[in-house]
Amino acid sequence: MSIGRFWALGAVAALWLAGMAQADVTASQSNDPTAVLDTRLTQLLGAEKEALSSVSTRRLQRLTTPVPTPKAPAGKPGEIRYEAEWLDARPAVEGDAEVQCLAEALYFEARGESIKGQFAVAEVIMNRVASGAYPDTVCGVVNQGTGRKYQCQFTYTCDGRAEVISEKASYERVKKIAALMVAGAPRTLTSGATHYHTNAVHPRWARKFPRTATIGVHHFYRQPTQLSQN
Repeated sequence: MSIGRFWALGAVAALWLAGMAQADVTASQSNDPTAVLDTRLTQLLGAEKEALSSVSTRRLQRLTTPVPTPKAPAGKPGEIRYEAEWLDARPAVEGDAEVQCLAEALYFEARGESIKGQFAVAEVIMNRVASGAYPDTVCGVVNQGTGRKYQCQFTYTCDGRAEVISEKASYERVKKIAALMVAGAPRTLTSGATHYHTNAVHPRWARKFPRTATIGVHHFYRQPTQLSQN
């Protein structure tokens, strides 16, 4: 609080106390104590008005304007909860090309998984984006090798079949996950995993890569540093 405001409030308080003390004395000697109090209250309000009139308009505005509550930095997601109810309660998103690419990958690769499992698959893609061994964009990572049948990184992009989004509700949900991850949500589920596979297959590389997590039907692995440099 500024010194000027302390002064103004202090003056008002002093006048009030002095007025009440004098009113008590006068009231005890008067046949009409209500009239005395009315007179003193009028004098007090007049003194308060005079004190406030000496404060500049700009200072009064500063003193009476509420201090805004600090908000989280724009674009940064808040607390992440791996729950369908929490995710469904979030507003729908549109997203740019990066969000769209990640949402499509989650839809075709993990829409049958739990919310945590879908976030885990998203982590793998974002971990690759952050790695120097892969393209530095989400779309680049998702479409790496696309066009060469069964030579791509994500099977749905090169299996020769047309991919159609038929489950709109599932797609809208994974799009929310994609938006959170692209915006910088923490990647703490898979300990830096760059690969995953379902428990129905056993790729050769899985014997060489350290497994970091198992979530739902997916096993997650981190690519060894020496291999990523080759």
